[in-house]
Amino acid sequence: MASEREVMSDMRSGARGAAPRRLSKAERRRQLLETALLIVREEGVDRLSLARLAARAGVSKPVAYDHFGTRSELLIELYRSIDREQQNTLRNALTPGERGLDETAEILAAAYVRCSADTGGEWHAVGAALGGSAEKDAVYQELLEDSVQLFATVLEPHSALSSAELQRRCAGLVGAGEALSGLMVRGGCSEAEAAETFTSLIKGGLRGPAQ
Repeated sequence: MASEREVMSDMRSGARGAAPRRLSKAERRRQLLETALLIVREEGVDRLSLARLAARAGVSKPVAYDHFGTRSELLIELYRSIDREQQNTLRNALTPGERGLDETAEILAAAYVRCSADTGGEWHAVGAALGGSAEKDAVYQELLEDSVQLFATVLEPHSALSSAELQRRCAGLVGAGEALSGLMVRGGCSEAEAAETFTSLIKGGLRGPAQ
């Protein structure tokens, strides 16, 4: 992601010389989401509003409203954006190669916990701000299913379980990963401790007798 410093530098360069290049709609949306994440990280999620976003991104309020419409929509899109970055990080960590279950479980657990550490709790904070809204519940279920499918794809070569049983166990493992990541973000354990516990859960979850 581009930093706010880079964005501001581009704006200053435009002011000194040639007019700055006009961002496409997709580029502007990406810039706004990056700025929204900075606000959550530096000021807290309660400070995130469309007006605050416009001011900090250096655009007019109508531009921010044109992209998101409401604060809830902004939070939903930010929630998706953070999760998308986490999923990409997981996929990049799980490069193809011959590995046993122990090594696969260690890499998967460490990458999953590292994603939560890298976001500094922003994903959990944005989710909490959305509360029990129907929109958040629908998006959370969608993202949860994506994570379960990723786990199932990675762990299937090491499993003798039926496809349905593997999917159910992966759903449980993703839930455990979320709980451990939340505990880590709240200071209840270290990143290494969360990853070690999650590794044990993944290995144990694949070695049960159910078919």
